[in-house]
Amino acid sequence: MKRVRWGVISTAEIAQTQVIPAILRSENAELVGIASRGSKAKEIAENLTVPFAYDSYEKLLANPEIDAVYIPLPNHLHKNWVIEAAKAGKHVLVEKPAALTAEEAEEMIEYCRKENVKFMEAFMYQFHPQHERVREILASGELGEIKFMRAGFSYFLEDRQSNIRMKKEMGGGSIYDIGCYCIHSIRYLLESEPVTIKAFAEIDPQTNIDLAAIVHMELENGIRCVFDSSFDMAFRNEYEIVGTKDRLTVPYAYRPDVMEQDAVIRIGDRTERIAGDSYKVQIEHFSKVILEDSEPSYSGIKTLQNMRVIDACYRSIEEKRVVSL
Repeated sequence: MKRVRWGVISTAEIAQTQVIPAILRSENAELVGIASRGSKAKEIAENLTVPFAYDSYEKLLANPEIDAVYIPLPNHLHKNWVIEAAKAGKHVLVEKPAALTAEEAEEMIEYCRKENVKFMEAFMYQFHPQHERVREILASGELGEIKFMRAGFSYFLEDRQSNIRMKKEMGGGSIYDIGCYCIHSIRYLLESEPVTIKAFAEIDPQTNIDLAAIVHMELENGIRCVFDSSFDMAFRNEYEIVGTKDRLTVPYAYRPDVMEQDAVIRIGDRTERIAGDSYKVQIEHFSKVILEDSEPSYSGIKTLQNMRVIDACYRSIEEKRVVSL
């Protein structure tokens, strides 16, 4: 089987613990190179028997034996390195959120289109089969008419002095980091876009980032939704959808891998367990897109729509008002 040859720009924890292992597990991908600003890439490459290790991102991009790159750099660096990768003719999988604003995302996506390289934002959770099963249940009418969706993603953030999630200039904040998953799942599962946003946030007085946020949104189809994100609460990653006949809950919605068990869907008093490998399926999907010269299921247009909602959340927080999209 033909394989896509991958390079990884950065030795970020998510790359080491999740995405690099997923590339190694994948049927149609192989890890060819890794780059860091320093010697860390060499250590990782030696441990994993990766052919190429670089002490600069530019050197990795110059390697003609690399077809695609995964970029898990801090949020504020995404735009620059997506564009640099596209210039080098590399297909790009960039970690969420793709950018700091919809305007930045649009520029990146247009540049990739111009350079004829594939682009996808890495919302890995959507590739777990539990969410497709949820869509089937919604389509079946079992819940009746859908009236409400609630989503929540939180954890207690340690080591706040040095963590990039606490640095506003680097794209820190709970909405950028984890609220974006909630926004994505609401749009993806209910197949409708928000028309109004009202966001409330707890702003850290030292860093000015949102430590926590609660956001109310109304969708085009009339369904009302609420999500919350927080660096100040116990770990949870869940959503609930309520209809006129029944309700559905997904308690391990965004990181079922952390729970070390199958994902769970609860419909009324019935429970379904669904196994999946989100990171591996994501890599295999994007690799297939490259090999077949097709389009990813999560397109640039969908990334732009998600970024516009994030923009609206932050605008609502700043201006203390309801924002219309």
